[in-house]
Amino acid sequence: MTESLHTVDMHAHVWLSEGDRLVAHLPGFAAQAELDLRRAGPASAAVSADNIAARRDLLTDAATRLRHMDRTGVDVQVVSVSPTQFHPWAEAGPAWDLAQAINVGVARHCARSPGRLIGLGVAPLRHPEVAVAALEDAVHRGLRGVEISSHAPYSGRPIELSEPALEPLWTRAEQLGALIFLHPWGCTLDERLDRWYLSNSIGQPVEHAVALAHLILSGVLDRHPDLHVLAAHGGGYLPAQAARLDFAWHNRPDARSSAEPPSSYLRRMWFDSLVYTPDALRHLVTAVGPERVVLGSDYPFDMGVDNPGQRLDEAGLDAEHTAMIRCGNASQLGVLSGAEFSLSEWKPS
Repeated sequence: MTESLHTVDMHAHVWLSEGDRLVAHLPGFAAQAELDLRRAGPASAAVSADNIAARRDLLTDAATRLRHMDRTGVDVQVVSVSPTQFHPWAEAGPAWDLAQAINVGVARHCARSPGRLIGLGVAPLRHPEVAVAALEDAVHRGLRGVEISSHAPYSGRPIELSEPALEPLWTRAEQLGALIFLHPWGCTLDERLDRWYLSNSIGQPVEHAVALAHLILSGVLDRHPDLHVLAAHGGGYLPAQAARLDFAWHNRPDARSSAEPPSSYLRRMWFDSLVYTPDALRHLVTAVGPERVVLGSDYPFDMGVDNPGQRLDEAGLDAEHTAMIRCGNASQLGVLSGAEFSLSEWKPS
């Protein structure tokens, strides 16, 4: 990182038409669209469609993105695909094709300004072998890690981040020093959140809390102490309610599955600053530590903020902590420098 880089936005998105084209003909595509509509409700779905149409250039055109960054004082964006393009229902072969297409698309978008745009790929959780290969493919292409959701659909109960089959993904990410960016899409509360945009305003924080609790209480972070996990949206409800997990850990034998009380693991992960108010950001910094918070805008969506650096300044933190959150912690995470390795071959059977 050079001294000229002052503001690093770790949470920004791109939309890739080639991703949807790969899977749009498969039956699961229509089924996922129906599920998304059922979860959001028709009113919210219509508003979201209009918003996406209005923001198309911001999502797809690198020059438009860079102009927006200039206007808002952002020096670097870490770019990941819109989570609507995860398509977690895809079988192994299409999931591998989609992951490669997204990795290529993100890398190509970021190559328009390699000093200012840094990319993340994807890792499809439904297929652990594919997830590992997709992570390796992402890093091979110069991306700094992968974006994942909070769960993956499967027949019956969802695949959670505590699933033992995902151990190779955490192992490989730890070996590579790759970032795991947790960004939910779709809340399993389904129709209970189908009005007033509760699917996002309530559903996303719930999904974060559940996913992070699975990582903590299953021992993933005990077994992989050097795993770099960044939670979007300030980690949802978990930082504010970790004391309740701790109370259960101390008082119930069935809840004591991690080596330490759950709240202690908040200082082993990272969280973005997208919590909307100065007071909420100060509470997040108190809960997880200033060295574990990075800037995040959720560019360019309507639940994001235009100027994450200004939002940080408004929190009134001391100068050292402000500098850490503005750029220093991103540098510590390793996203501002890359590493090379030999891509292992994997093909779906």
